[in-house]
Order: sequence, then structure tokens, then C-alpha cells
Amino acid sequence: MPEIFYIKALQDALFEEMDRDENVFMMGEDIGTYGGCFGVTRGLLDKFGEKRVIDTPMSESSMVGWGIGSSLLGLRPIIEIMFMDFITLCMDQIINQASKMRYIYGGAVKTPIVIRAPAGAGRRYGASHSQSLEAMFMNIPGLKIVAPSTPYDVKGLMKSSIRDDNLVLFIESKLLYWSKGGVPREEYTVPFGKANIIKDGSDITIVSYSRMINECLKASIELEKKGIDCEIIDLRTLCPLDLDTIIKSIKKTGKLVVVEEGCKTSGVGAEISASICEEAFEYLSSPILRIAGLDIPIPYSPVLEDVTIPDYQKIRSIIIEKLFKDKKLQYKNIMN
Repeated sequence: MPEIFYIKALQDALFEEMDRDENVFMMGEDIGTYGGCFGVTRGLLDKFGEKRVIDTPMSESSMVGWGIGSSLLGLRPIIEIMFMDFITLCMDQIINQASKMRYIYGGAVKTPIVIRAPAGAGRRYGASHSQSLEAMFMNIPGLKIVAPSTPYDVKGLMKSSIRDDNLVLFIESKLLYWSKGGVPREEYTVPFGKANIIKDGSDITIVSYSRMINECLKASIELEKKGIDCEIIDLRTLCPLDLDTIIKSIKKTGKLVVVEEGCKTSGVGAEISASICEEAFEYLSSPILRIAGLDIPIPYSPVLEDVTIPDYQKIRSIIIEKLFKDKKLQYKNIMN
């Protein structure tokens, strides 16, 4: 497979789906002439015109409202929220309207809406432009949540999202846009609710998604030097959540760590931990460990921001301290 950037895989998905289905259109702030805040929509206006690539006023609530109305009329809107932080401005439209309409009307209507939300810290944007708010939406029935970590997944999952007849929140880590990975030339989709085991292991199960997958992979390399063999699971979607793959893994390893960029309290790790305790507690040989962002607003200072968000060194250190402190660990093939 040729290797391409995450942003290019995402763009390809948008171009191909808009080409495939004339009912697919996009709207958002500066997505047309400017090409989007992060350049994702660059070139779409030239190809599809201003009726299908619509620059909107600065009103997130209005965008989602227009999306709801157009979806009820048979169109398939893709809405870009410039920063995920701004999604709080359209919570009523998402929670009380778009996510519930198929239920309220007994399946007589569809709301095939994709809301794209660039999320996360690392670019020194400060407290109101750096948040990972996905855990807030896991409590909302009728809403699907997608969080790809690779170019392969971002393309396949975007295609699945656009073709789905429900509201989909599509989370894109801003720091992943210029990461590279293999993407097939042929047509493909990635299904919802199917996690990906990206590394087999026997000592510990590490579960994560989006950008934190890369940090978990780097941490696993360091942990292997200490004799700890990690199995890493990429969730890919948070709703639906693939608990079966996690349970199968902890039956083998007996230990579970959940890593996320968002705040720890009531986070994604909290939901997974509770579910595993209900469904597979007897397979655990130690307490479930949650590694997450600190429960504070994300600082603007680069030094302080780095302290706030997990990275591979923190993941490695916390795992050793909390789960393997009493085990005699030896470096492999290097001097300690």
C-alpha cells in the first residue's frame, strides 16, 4: 500500500464520497475559499462548487440546525466544527434534536449527518482550543463517535460515517494530520464497533484511540526493554464500543490500562473500566489503570501543556509504578 498523510487520506474520502453521491455536501466556517482551518477541505470548492461546499457564518448552532433540516429532506451534510471546543455551542441541536429524531418519529426519518471535530492539545492553543470532549458525548443515545488513529482508518471510517443514516461525531486529532500510513488504492470502508489489535502481547492490555495510540506504541517499545510484553488495542470507535475484543485480550493478559487524552474524571477510561468490571472482573489479576489528561483546563504554556497531557514516557512510568513495581525487571539487550 502506498503511504500517504492522514490529512490526504481524509481528503480523499471526502472527494470520493462527494463524487459518488450528489446528496453529500459540506458546510462550515472557512471551508471553501480558505480550505479549512487545517487545510482538510482544500480543493473541494473548486471541484464541487459553492452549492455543495458552503462557507457559513460563525454560528455552530445554526450549522447543525441547517444540517438537521437538510438531512430530513434527503441530503447528507458534513459539518466542520473548526475546533472541537466550539461544539459546546450546538449542544441542544446535537443532544435534543439530531441524535433523537429517528427515535422520536419511529424510524420514519433519517439524520445522516457527519460532524467533523478537530480535537486535542499539542499545538499550544490554550484552554478553549485544545480540548478532547468525546467522553461527554458517550452519554448520548443515538450518536455514534468515531476517533481514527491512522490514515487507513480515517479514510475507511469517514466513508462509513458518510454512508451511515445516523448522526456521527467524527473526531480528528490535530496532531495526526501530518502522520503517515499505508492506504489501499482500491475502494474500502472500515466498520463501526470493531477495534483493531495493532500489537499482540501477553503481559498487559493497553486500550486507547486517536493520537494516544502512537504514544502507547512508543511506550510499549520502552516497556519491552523491561521485559513487559504489551498488547495494544485501537478502539477506532467509542460508540459503538468493542468490549468483546478488550475482554478477549484481558483473558490472556490479566491486566488492563486505558489511555486517553481527555480528562480522567468520567472519561472514556471510566466507562470502559466499569464495563469490564461488570463483564470480566474475574479475569483481572490487578486493578484497572486509567491514564489520562489532568483534570484542569489545558494551559497555554508549552511546558505546562506537556505536563497536562499523557505521553509515552508518562505511560511507561505509570505502568511500571502501578502494575509492575514488585516485579524484578531487567533491560533486554542494553545496559540498565
